[in-house]
Amino acid sequence: MSAPKRLAGSGFVKVQKNRAYFSRFQVKYRRRREGKTDYRARKRLCCQDKSKYQSPKYRLVVRFTNRQVICQIVYAMIDGDRVLCHASSMELPRYGLSVGLKNYAAAYCTGLLCARRLLAKVGLADTYEGNTDVNGEVVSTDYDGRKYYVEEVDDDRRPFRALLDVGTRATTTGCRIFGALKGAADGGLDVPHSEKRFPGYDRDQKEYDAEMHKERIFGGHVGEFMEYLEEEDNQKFQTQFKAYVEAEIESDSLEELYEGVHEKIREDPSPAEKKAFSPDKSFKRKAKLTLEERKARVQTKKDAKVAELEEDDDDDDDDDDDEE
Repeated sequence: MSAPKRLAGSGFVKVQKNRAYFSRFQVKYRRRREGKTDYRARKRLCCQDKSKYQSPKYRLVVRFTNRQVICQIVYAMIDGDRVLCHASSMELPRYGLSVGLKNYAAAYCTGLLCARRLLAKVGLADTYEGNTDVNGEVVSTDYDGRKYYVEEVDDDRRPFRALLDVGTRATTTGCRIFGALKGAADGGLDVPHSEKRFPGYDRDQKEYDAEMHKERIFGGHVGEFMEYLEEEDNQKFQTQFKAYVEAEIESDSLEELYEGVHEKIREDPSPAEKKAFSPDKSFKRKAKLTLEERKARVQTKKDAKVAELEEDDDDDDDDDDDEE
């Protein structure tokens, strides 16, 4: 690029992107360019002290798609991440919840399922049962100079600690991500957190309303909106809550429904058996035509076109004779 130019009365104009800049330019990581990974947060979630002898830091990864909630327990290795446990809200129909698989209550159920499944896998399910009385309060215990987010710490085996990984989502107060966190914490995982991002926390008054959070966990906000919409605009209610109407789920029965889901998850958190894949063998591909068959097919099309053109010419001649 050209050298900096002097403008009248304004000093020098600094050229920012010259040849030296581009010759030293280094692109960012691919997942940073795609906006998928916050590497600043990831480094702090994954890096472990060397004195810990390669024991990994476990992460509670919570992600939302267009249709479901996904919770995973993940740890990082030098050649990539490893998933220790996985749970999805698509599994909740097994436990009696077939609608609303993305709301706050479903996120809580998915976090609870992931926690119970993991603890059963590592042999801590009986030692750390979690909070069976769901009340929205933050549970923590001080033991041996350290704070654990469980009701009681066993003398022989410490609770399984996992750090919340929210990805690139905004951590606003009342976000559904914290519903999954609360479910995992009530399930017996040791996940460091506070009440400041739960529904019901007032930042101005520095107060936390646990009853409001409990209502959100049991789908109270959904029930209130169902009642409001049914009274104000029944046609829109029938459209928006069509799946609820077909499943015969009413606003008054939501709390009982979610209580039953929590009990069933605790009874059997194991994943469903994988079904063997059976392909559809009824479909048959058409056999390829031979060279002679292809030539004959082309010739048939040519003959048909020639016959059509000859017929058009005969019609034109007849019209000319009629005019004469």
